[in-house]
Amino acid sequence: MTPETALAHADSLIRTIPDYPQPGVLFRDVTPLLADATALRSVVDAMIAPFAGRFDVVAGIEARGFLLAGAMATAAGVGLVPIRKAGKLPRPAAAVSYTLEYGTATIEAHDDIADGTRVLLVDDVLATGGTLVAAHELIGRLGGVVVGTAVLMELEGLGGREAVGDVYSVFTA
Repeated sequence: MTPETALAHADSLIRTIPDYPQPGVLFRDVTPLLADATALRSVVDAMIAPFAGRFDVVAGIEARGFLLAGAMATAAGVGLVPIRKAGKLPRPAAAVSYTLEYGTATIEAHDDIADGTRVLLVDDVLATGGTLVAAHELIGRLGGVVVGTAVLMELEGLGGREAVGDVYSVFTA
């Protein structure tokens, strides 16, 4: 299977679930893609490629961003820094609150990022950009430097790219 064919296959596995988690929201379910080894490897490779050799650690945003970031960190031979929802870490070093498309949230991280660490920030879906903007701020507060942002899917027309800036996305919807 060529890389292009593998990515097309991966894209075909993403399901759209209407009205979840609330009416009017179209949720992108990536779990079928994650369950397919070829599809998962193809998106991991695609998300790493633009940043190869430019990062020291991958930071993944809870929850589905963790899954991608863990696979990416392993493939790239670097460590993983989890960015968690508030109250999930035993010793949060920094927290940032933000607004998302259907509410508000807070994310936290440990101080496991040394000053100047080059961070590849990863999430599954870019919608309005609130979570990624907050994660950029969080990494900066911890002394890290975001050298790239990669997402599996960008939902166009919701303003996420404008909010976050330069983002690499494998798929758009």
